[in-house]
Amino acid sequence: CMLSCVLSAGFSPAMSAIHAHNAASHLGQAPTTYKAELLSCSGAMLRLRGGDGDDEDLFADDEEGDVAAAAELKAKAAAAKDKAKADKPPAKTNIILDVKGWGEETDMAELEKSVRSIVMEGLLWGASGLEDVGYGIKKLRITCVVEDEKVSVDLLEENITNFEELVQSVDVAAMNKI
Repeated sequence: CMLSCVLSAGFSPAMSAIHAHNAASHLGQAPTTYKAELLSCSGAMLRLRGGDGDDEDLFADDEEGDVAAAAELKAKAAAAKDKAKADKPPAKTNIILDVKGWGEETDMAELEKSVRSIVMEGLLWGASGLEDVGYGIKKLRITCVVEDEKVSVDLLEENITNFEELVQSVDVAAMNKI
């Protein structure tokens, strides 16, 4: 048997198969010849070690085990992904809004008070100030931080424009992810 030197060297049948495959590929043997010889030699070696040679087929497909192992790995990966997502802080965005009143008669203090009265989960109002637009007309520039999952910019703009007697328009001056 060509593999007798590899098998008798004390290697396991699986390691012997690897060494034998390397030897067979270097010698240029055909794979079918190699496979038949490997089966006969590994079976003989198992019988010498006390096995009957029918306990393990080195070339058999273990599809049930492979499918079960793949499903288990997939479940573990999904659990790890869910845990990582839970540990991750929520995505936030810093938004600067320009809120324009109807004219110079608009009470800008009342406008700011109305805008800040909007309360939503995931919304935090920040600094504000008045800026000149022209001809005595001012606009309110106000900063807020929102959690992306809980507050949409469109909903926020809509809630501000609902103060129709004070607000003419709302523009997003800047928006940055935090």
